Amino acid sequence: MTVQQRSCTVAQHFTCATDAPGDQWVAYFTREGLVYQSRIDAETRWMESTDTVSGITDRLEPDAADHASLRTLMASGRDDFDFWTVSDSGERLRHVGHDELTGHTTIDGVALDTTRFELETFSAEGDLLIRRTGTQFVSRETGRFYGGLETATDWSGEVSETNDTPVTFARPGEAGFGSTDPQFDCDMQMVGRITGGGA
Repeated sequence: MTVQQRSCTVAQHFTCATDAPGDQWVAYFTREGLVYQSRIDAETRWMESTDTVSGITDRLEPDAADHASLRTLMASGRDDFDFWTVSDSGERLRHVGHDELTGHTTIDGVALDTTRFELETFSAEGDLLIRRTGTQFVSRETGRFYGGLETATDWSGEVSETNDTPVTFARPGEAGFGSTDPQFDCDMQMVGRITGGGA
């Protein structure tokens, strides 16, 4: 599936036959090309992700206080999580937060649940690095999340606001499928509004 998003990005969603059942990949493209790709499992856990600009890959640590679970979210309306990732540079990060269902909507003919989330990322020493809050969309059919409106505040107090809401979905054989050319919000001078904050 090809998903055109706000913020001048387009996402290619795909699976690989050699992966575990339920695993999915996504690759994000801007006007400059491929910038990020990641793999999730059937529970939407962050199995691995690569920033293709920096070349750094993060992987999920197998042990967690509370792994993310799409099944729990769909069954109860809320899923709490507390897990660690480690990069190939050796950096360990702890991610704590929750997702909750808030309603339903349809975008380009695709039925989606709307969600609200909070996520805090900490260093291995316990320092808060970034706090993210916002809304997302989740598809029961594809078993994955899609972006939405997000506010992120880092350790310095700087705040960024982004909008990765999906606009169009294209399946094989449909117009736009396989395109790596983003179509929406690309003429904006700045993707997301940056505001300074005091720590």
